[in-house]
Amino acid sequence: MTTTSSSTTKYDPATTATQLATAYTADRQTMLTQQTTNAKNTASGLTKLQSALSAFESALNTLSAKKGVLANSATFSNTGVGTATATAAATAGSYSFFVEKLASANQVTYSGLSNASVAGGDTLKVALAGGASFNVNLAAADTNGDGLTAKEIAAAINAASGNNSTVTASTVTVGGQSQLVLQSTATGANGKITLDTSQIAAGSLKTALDSGNQLVPAQDAVIWLGDQGTGIKLQQSSNTYSAIDGVSMTFTKAMASGDQPVTLTVASDTSGTAANVQAFVDAYNTLQGVMGDLTSVGDPTKKIAAGIFANDTGLSVLNSRLGSAMRQSVGGLTLANYGIIANRDGTLTLDQGKLTKKMASDPDGLDKLFGQTTLGAQSGIFGDMDKYLELWTNSATGQITQRQNSVTKLQTSLTDRQATLDTQYNSAYKRYLDQFTQLQTLQAQMSQTTSIFDALFSNSSS
Repeated sequence: MTTTSSSTTKYDPATTATQLATAYTADRQTMLTQQTTNAKNTASGLTKLQSALSAFESALNTLSAKKGVLANSATFSNTGVGTATATAAATAGSYSFFVEKLASANQVTYSGLSNASVAGGDTLKVALAGGASFNVNLAAADTNGDGLTAKEIAAAINAASGNNSTVTASTVTVGGQSQLVLQSTATGANGKITLDTSQIAAGSLKTALDSGNQLVPAQDAVIWLGDQGTGIKLQQSSNTYSAIDGVSMTFTKAMASGDQPVTLTVASDTSGTAANVQAFVDAYNTLQGVMGDLTSVGDPTKKIAAGIFANDTGLSVLNSRLGSAMRQSVGGLTLANYGIIANRDGTLTLDQGKLTKKMASDPDGLDKLFGQTTLGAQSGIFGDMDKYLELWTNSATGQITQRQNSVTKLQTSLTDRQATLDTQYNSAYKRYLDQFTQLQTLQAQMSQTTSIFDALFSNSSS
């Protein structure tokens, strides 16, 4: 509002209506805004908590899948012959192997296929020794009608119904002439490729397809546990073996007759065990960091706001249960015996020296302590944590899902309340605008009347 030199008050109806409508809804808007902000922060906090708990669960399951935190190593005396890995289930020991043959995938070439003539009913059957087979319509493969080429045959084989990538076809150019190359996608004797040309008319096409050149034979791997010819013969279609419990071996080079067998040594891997334990410590500390931020009481003196779940009893119980699981004893042993120390802030620290020393005297105790998350066979620290975390992370009935559903309902309610308040504000604004517009009109009329009287009395006095 402004005052003229004649002391007449003037109103801006829109400004005044805005001020009064805002004042009318101010208290309710302040409360609603705060509730909306809290709901948004709660939803964000639940998302962070869900992500942190899921990541920790994943870390537990990954370590449990190794069949133990205790790590083993498996190495060949000649690494050029093969590689090996061992799980916690492997038993320490030494084994001798002789690599007689490696498994290979059959590869065959066919030449003389330039512009080969094809009859209307020509059908090629491609078969593998293992029993798989499929038919190729060669007549349809001749896309331009000028005779089949190696490329057209290769395309037809790759696209044939029933192939399912069991055989791949390609071409190579030798001396200016294209050759068809067929390769089995599987190694071993069962991958041997044969072509049945009985439904192809006699001619250059049939002759070429009946005259394949074996580039790589289809053969099984033949490995001897012990010396060649006197040990145990292990024959299979793959070069990766799992004959020793807990050990996976992949052979990469065949040995010459008369060579001495290579030695595979399976032993405890101290550094691998330490890495597994450190992975658990890191995962637990990461979870503690997220939960610490969400439940922090803050520090008003330093203008540090409290976490969204600062007074949340549920999260306090969650943190307490995880801590209790960490402190449990199995067979009189605790994690502290293996150098896994709990700090005052709830995080963990690994003393690798203490871990190594304890592993030397009681390696099996560590796996018993940690246990596993396998459903139906949950045990130890991993099992206890996994069972309790399920109460929070279960997608159907978990605490996270229930809380998220509640927050979603609250946010929907707040949105509806905001819409109602907006309607009330608009109604108040319109009412005030009408009132002060009328007042402004009345003021103008009164000002005009006053001016008439002023002029009239001024003339009378003169």
